[in-house]
Formats: sequence, structure tokens, C-alpha cells
Amino acid sequence: MKKLTLAFLALGALFTSHANELEEGDSKNEFKAIENKAFKPGEKLVYRLSYGIFDAGEAVLTVDETEKEVRGRKLWRVRGVGKTISAFEWFYKVNDRYESYMDAEGLFPWLFVRRVNEGGYKIEQDYTFYQHQNTVDNGAGKKFDVPNMVQDMISSFYFARTLDYDKAKEGDEFLVNIFLDDELYPTKIKYKGKEIIKTRTGKYRCHKFAPVVQEGRVFGSEEDLTVWITDDGNKIPIMAKANLKVGSMKMHLVEWEGLSNPMSKVKK
Repeated sequence: MKKLTLAFLALGALFTSHANELEEGDSKNEFKAIENKAFKPGEKLVYRLSYGIFDAGEAVLTVDETEKEVRGRKLWRVRGVGKTISAFEWFYKVNDRYESYMDAEGLFPWLFVRRVNEGGYKIEQDYTFYQHQNTVDNGAGKKFDVPNMVQDMISSFYFARTLDYDKAKEGDEFLVNIFLDDELYPTKIKYKGKEIIKTRTGKYRCHKFAPVVQEGRVFGSEEDLTVWITDDGNKIPIMAKANLKVGSMKMHLVEWEGLSNPMSKVKK
């Protein structure tokens, strides 16, 4: 309990110190407001990650209001926590946390915190996004030029839910710029049409997407990852399936609360 309390105190101190820096300097950007009817503070999404027939992990995503502001702009905290469950912890334990302090109006990050512990492999990142200057400070003495309103790992999940898919045609691509591991990733997601899918909680009308992933050690082709997003006002990724070189993994939504709109569940 003491370690957890110290962790939150450290995070608060980190934010305060960086927020003071963000207030300094002239702004060379004007940020457009993003129309968002897909999510709001109070939303909670719970996913299960399965490998083959076994449940291996759980991820919980939350959206919270904060009293924090940067340059007079209100911030929301979006948070993702992932961990292994059941017998998988015996041979490969995962405990990951991602936090983004996201502009409530423009839906882009000002501060990103990443804490990864996967089988003893650890990553600690504290990125400060100087969105008004088109730069990112990686917290280790390096700054990088980035496009306007660039996203981080967790904020991109929410920003993508505000894109308009209703008029999309099969083959259309959507671009989201993500800054990760000191690099800019212009990430494309390819629209594959509509589909009704069956999950553990029922059947849902969905938009089907294939994020264009990099071929290499994990994926055999650029379309080995498929994501289904609910065809409703929430636009929630309800299931994702990855075909790996060895086996396959699936992530599916199992619980939710605080949604902004009704789910696209198909009645029996």
C-alpha cells in the first residue's frame, strides 16, 4: 500500500513540474476542437486477452476528469492497466500501466506515462508533449519534432473513436500519427466493411478494420491484425484478433460501464 501511495505522489509531482514548463513559451499552433460523442469521463472498459483457448491477461481502460489544466485547457486522464491472469503468471508475469493527460477539447496528449514490467523486462517513459511547439521531450534529455496534435499510445485509442466511419468505403484508410519509443509512427487503419460478430456477451454490428502493421518478427503480413469496432455512437473496439507466426491471440470486451450511447447489440 505504501508503494502504491508513493507511486501516485510521484506521478502528481511529475505532472506538476512538467505542467509548469508547458505554460512557458509562445504558441505557434491553434488547436481545433474535436467533436466527441463517443466517450466521456466515467467510462470503463474491461478486456480479456486469450491465447488459443486460454485466458492469459486482462486490460482495463478508464476515463477520468481532473482538475488539471495546461495553458488554460482542461485535461482528462485516460488510463490503461494490463496484467496477466491465472496460470500465465507462473511463467510470464505482466504488469503494465499507461496514462495520458489528454486535452479534453482537442483530444491530444500533453503528458504520457508508461510503466512496463513484462517478465522482468522494464520500460519507464515520461513524455512531455509541447503541442504548442510541435515537440516532444522524452524525459531523457532529447526533444523531437512532431506533427500538430500528435498522439501517444493510449490517447490514440480514444482519438480513433471520434473518426467518422459512416461514409467509409472498403479499402479506405485512416491515418493517426503516434509518437512512441522516440519515433513517429504514421499509423494507418484500413476499412474492411461492416460485419456482425459474435462475442462472449452477444452479437454486435461492427465496422471491420485492418491496422496496417509492420511485417517482421511477429506478423507475417501487414494485415495479420484485425479489429472490430461497434457500429454505434460509442465506436468501441469490441474484439481484436492477431495471427502470429506461432498461434493467434484475441482480445475481447467483456465488461463496460459509463458508456455515452447504447451498444449495437443484435437482438435474438
